[in-house]
This record gives sequence, structure tokens and C-alpha cells, in this order.
Amino acid sequence: MTAVRSIEQRIEKAEKFRVAVPETERPNGIPNSYKEHIRIQFELMAMAFETDSTRLSTFMLAHDGSNRSFPELDIHSGHHELSHHRLNKQHLEKIAQIDLFYMEQFAVFLNRLKNTREGEGSVLDHSMIVYGSGISDGNSHNHKDLPVLLAGGGNGSLNPGRIIEAKEGTPMTNLYLSLLDRMGVKSERIGDSTGRLETV
Repeated sequence: MTAVRSIEQRIEKAEKFRVAVPETERPNGIPNSYKEHIRIQFELMAMAFETDSTRLSTFMLAHDGSNRSFPELDIHSGHHELSHHRLNKQHLEKIAQIDLFYMEQFAVFLNRLKNTREGEGSVLDHSMIVYGSGISDGNSHNHKDLPVLLAGGGNGSLNPGRIIEAKEGTPMTNLYLSLLDRMGVKSERIGDSTGRLETV
């Protein structure tokens, strides 16, 4: 009984320090609009960061084999099918439209974090947000030269506004290892890492 009461007291103590959750409308099921669905997911992440409910989140916009069409963009062919473009100009244009669509949703998320004050800066100033893909060219299933965007200030540990070209053959996990250092998590290796991406 003492152990049970001890847990109850810890819960009561934790409840006293609960951060107020901002008022927001709850969605009624999954929206018909893919754009709205993505924005709700990003909004949930932003609120979780804002309320300090969590400081770590993963969001996969679509898996690598997704053959989703984009009727909102007037694209009725599947994404995966279009990614095997065989240099077809129309397919490349549609892939570019889809990429732009995803980047626009990501930009809304970043602006939300940028406009949310936290201490001496914003939530974005205190975050490290990695956005990217596991394939650089779907036509050839190329897993090299991945386009990756790293947003945020990392609480002053990142120097944003630059383009960095990693040395050929640099594993993505080198970036992750460098980010772990900035979070105070010391690790010598993650997966296939060969060191840290010191230029970040």
C-alpha cells in the first residue's frame, strides 16, 4: 500500500505543475483533404513542443512506396508511378508540383514554430528539425546525395542559412550523431555512422 500511495503522491505533485494546453478545435475524424490532414499533424507537433509535452517527434508524410494521387493539385497519377519518370517532362513537372506542395506544408509548420515565443526566442530557435527523404531520385532508386533540410537554431548550437555539401559517401547518421551531441546525448556511433558532420 505504501508503494501505491507513493505513486499517487507523485502523480498529484506532477499535476500541480501541468502546463496549460492552448485551446484548439478537435478534428472530427480524418479530414478528406490531404493538405488539411498534414497541417493538423504539424499543428499537433507544434502544440506538443509549445506545451513542452515532448521535445522529440517523428512524422512520416508518406512512405517510399506510396502511390497517392493529388487531386487537390490536379494530379491523378500516383506519386510512386510518377517518381519512375524515365525523364518524361510531364512526370518531372508533376513530381516538382508534389515536392512544392510538401515544402509549402513544412513551411507553415516552421512559421508556426517561429511565431511561438519561448524564453528569449522562439520554439524554432530552440529546435532542430530535420526534413528529407530516403531517396534522391525515384527513377533510379538512388539513396545517395539525399536532399536534407535542417531547420531551427538548436538553442544557439546551429548556424542556419547555409548550404552544406557533405563529402561523397557521408552517411546520414553522421548528421544524427552531430545533433545528438547538441542534445547532450553522448554516443560514439549510430548505425552506419563514420563520425560527426562537423560542418553543421
